Amino acid sequence: MFDEYVAGALGRARVQPLALSTPLLGAMIDHLEARTPGSMLIAGTAGDGKTYHCRALWKHIGGDPKVWAAKGNVKELLLSDGRLAVFIKDLSEFNGQESDQPLERLERSVLGADDSEVVILAANHGQLLDRLRDLGKRQNRAHPLRKPLQEKFLQAGPAPDRLAVFDLSRTTSRKTLDEVAKAVANHSEWDNCNRCSLNSDGKTCPINENRLRLLGESDGGQLTRRLGDLVEIARLNGLHLPIRDLLALCANMVLGYSDAKEVKENLMTCADIARIQEIGHISKASVYANAFGANLPKRRAADRPVFKAMASFGVGEETTNSVDGLLVYGKDDSRLQADFVRLVGCDPVYGATANFYAAQDAYLEGYEGSRLESGPTEFLEMLEAQRRRLYFTTPDAESGYPRWSMTVFRFAGDYLDIIESLRAKKPVSEVVRGRIAKGLNRVMTGLLLENVDRIFIASSGGFTQSRVSVLCDHETPSRRQGGIGMAIKLDEETGRPQLDVSLSPGPGNSVAFDLTPIRHEFLARVAEGALPASFSNECFEDLLAFKAKLLRKAEIVRKAGFAGDDDEAGGASSALTLNFIDIEPGGRGFARPVTVRAPV
Repeated sequence: MFDEYVAGALGRARVQPLALSTPLLGAMIDHLEARTPGSMLIAGTAGDGKTYHCRALWKHIGGDPKVWAAKGNVKELLLSDGRLAVFIKDLSEFNGQESDQPLERLERSVLGADDSEVVILAANHGQLLDRLRDLGKRQNRAHPLRKPLQEKFLQAGPAPDRLAVFDLSRTTSRKTLDEVAKAVANHSEWDNCNRCSLNSDGKTCPINENRLRLLGESDGGQLTRRLGDLVEIARLNGLHLPIRDLLALCANMVLGYSDAKEVKENLMTCADIARIQEIGHISKASVYANAFGANLPKRRAADRPVFKAMASFGVGEETTNSVDGLLVYGKDDSRLQADFVRLVGCDPVYGATANFYAAQDAYLEGYEGSRLESGPTEFLEMLEAQRRRLYFTTPDAESGYPRWSMTVFRFAGDYLDIIESLRAKKPVSEVVRGRIAKGLNRVMTGLLLENVDRIFIASSGGFTQSRVSVLCDHETPSRRQGGIGMAIKLDEETGRPQLDVSLSPGPGNSVAFDLTPIRHEFLARVAEGALPASFSNECFEDLLAFKAKLLRKAEIVRKAGFAGDDDEAGGASSALTLNFIDIEPGGRGFARPVTVRAPV
């Protein structure tokens, strides 16, 4: 329905459509041209471009666009090899049992060895699994395609024989965002702005200003790179952002306006610009605030996964003393004036505007008298907008006001550096590796250890999830040496780093841990002194589960060692050696062996 709506809107507006690549179209064409028996499934979530890919494939193999645009969810085309290509534009278009017939055609092609047809089905993951389950129930059986497809979607398992699965939900990345941003901001219709009176004689049109900033003309593309960092962190945390949401994000960045009283729907049109310029409220259209959906009502922003994801970074709310000191006192403080001019005063459109200076003066001179007023003052609201702008505009080498300190993911830069190093086959920073090791030690022992070169796998004496564990069952280096210790690897399937802790040389003696951005943040915060339960109970439980696996593996390794040592095995009954973790004055821990003997 969305694809058909867009096609109709293009006709009414008489403009060229946004041209986006179809990342899996080439593989789909190759599959058809190879005359591979069976059918094709184009899967994904709402907004991934399933029908868009379907339409592109239809046109490539000679299908008539007018036939495609006509009513009907099923389109058929005879291929040159004699097979009938059956396109099902969207499974969700069928109501209830209406989907039985196309699913039965798919089953005949995949499982019944019917080579007369090739079914090309576009469907959402969950909806397809639900329809297969319901169809199986009506037929008093478990549908044979449901379980293998579920494993394919959720665990990246193999696709069923004779069914080529093209999963668009695995294609979105920062490259996709770059492409969408350029498609939106560099469309040929924007050339009309060059002849617009609202964008001449020293006037600033916020729509055109936002478009140019999204294109990166003033910052060399830094805005989109940092936006891409946020999208990448969200993706690596398991949140999928479809093409449709990235289009909504970029459109909102260009057109957003934070005052619904002045602009309908919080989105500007050309008809609004003259009044915005007249009242001097251009700063309310800040592209940096729009990136987080700050112009939208909270309920409306929460309806879009992309704005919900962007809001989760806390940019605007998170800050540091140095950042707020710069924004509040930088204009007047001689020690901060140079930084203020360089980072805030350099932007007269969305930075140091006349409205900002006026609100700043009112805040500094009159705040004491308005302390009891309910709600934030105008200047406090402007502070949030300025923090968002600083996240995008501070130079990469800026040490006094690091951008990640203005987010809830303060160590996200290190996390992205890990991935970049692993992809380039370079060693991970020793500082980052040491911080991970320190965080692991503190979680596994419940002690404020400072060790970065060793990892203690500790228990409380019983096989429990005790949060304070002073008995060292095993210790291993934080760097893999001779097949023992912790290695940091890149999981090619997820794109995330993975901690692989080996307790003994050889296969089968290691335990892996998926290092998501939030888990990395958790370990880094704990290493810096945060209490585990104060940040994320979910992450804490994940680490305790990892610890339990390591304890089981340590027991297996220890028993294997005893089996190969007859003297050790024979004398184990008379004495027991326990390794207690002691802490030196500097916080460094070490295992102190204590031998316990049975009474005579």
